[in-house]
Amino acid sequence: MITLKQLRYLSALAEHRHFGKAAEACSVTQPALSMQIRDLEKDLGADLVERRPGEVILTETGTEVARRAERVLAGARDLAEFARHSGRLLAGRLRLGIIPTLAPYMLPRILPALQARFPELRVELRETQTRTLLDELHRGALDALLLALPVDESDIETLTLFDDPFLLALPAGDPLRASARVSAQDVDQRRLILLEEGHCLRDQALAFCGTRIEVPGATGLGATSLATVMQMVANGYGVTLMPRIALDVEGRDARVKLLRFRDPEPARRVGLAWRRTSPRKADFVALGEIVRETIAA
Repeated sequence: MITLKQLRYLSALAEHRHFGKAAEACSVTQPALSMQIRDLEKDLGADLVERRPGEVILTETGTEVARRAERVLAGARDLAEFARHSGRLLAGRLRLGIIPTLAPYMLPRILPALQARFPELRVELRETQTRTLLDELHRGALDALLLALPVDESDIETLTLFDDPFLLALPAGDPLRASARVSAQDVDQRRLILLEEGHCLRDQALAFCGTRIEVPGATGLGATSLATVMQMVANGYGVTLMPRIALDVEGRDARVKLLRFRDPEPARRVGLAWRRTSPRKADFVALGEIVRETIAA
């Protein structure tokens, strides 16, 4: 009979593509892990792994079984979470993912509020790009995400928290008046500085400016943080769109001028996301309320 242990070992093997590394991740010996994988292949009547010297390649069947195993393991974890947290709001461990263009600006506000109101809660943070966060949420490595909406996946439930308008950031010496309201046509796309591919803020900026392809002559930074982009603007290398939530941190530099857009102002919608099968919806709704309160304040 197939066991959760076998599925967990296969999942680790799919992630690490190496028997030794997968065994280390599962805190077992390599022979023990290899034996469980062979037993799983026998139970299923199919080859799951193509064994090569120094590496592992999953067969087509193995890849699909590993993908489905992630959902089974996530469901088992949700069952354990239900029993563990039944009747206790925001207690124990909460594995929270957050995108890099939110983390430095939201976490200093919401974490103290969470600690004060729910002292039994232990938050474990994971900061990375949206696609990676969603993959880890699907397989149960994370409980909830703070990210930009929408998330168009049927097995993910979301909660809208607030809208985060964009500001146009320019070098202080730019001829545009500080009191001016600007439009997309005022953004010089040849000087537009963007985050590297994979950041949703990059896609949102390009969409607002009327294109989803690189503009010839645009600054190709591949920057991994908004702080780096803002320093480039401050030093006269170009312009960018800055989310207003970053204003207190990134808007203090006198070398940068920030202008508002004309109504309707472009904005991103920030929200929470979690698996529909998770039993902790009450926790996530409570977390959302705290986020709304602290951001509004």
